[in-house]
Amino acid sequence: MTGEKEEVMAQFFRALAHPLRLKIIEFLRGGERCVCEIVPALGGEQSAISKHLGVLRQAGILTSRKEGTSVFYRLRDPLIWDIYEKAQKAMEGCIQELGEIIKK
Repeated sequence: MTGEKEEVMAQFFRALAHPLRLKIIEFLRGGERCVCEIVPALGGEQSAISKHLGVLRQAGILTSRKEGTSVFYRLRDPLIWDIYEKAQKAMEGCIQELGEIIKK
């Protein structure tokens, strides 16, 4: 049976499991940004990007604040970026191993 901690972890990783959400994390690596900056930088519909921002915020990956009519988002913790980089390195290692297997 899955415990509460594992369920929260699964939700966290599900929130990361979308290409646009990963792009958002990459973009926010540079610091806090307004939705008015995120949408044009990533391209796409504001409604779709806002939905993904909400998923990331709900999972505890992002935090937001409102200033006037603008909403600003940032990574809740710099460790989020570390997780992203470690996952990317692990993926690169897997791809390299797969390439070597295919060559045989």
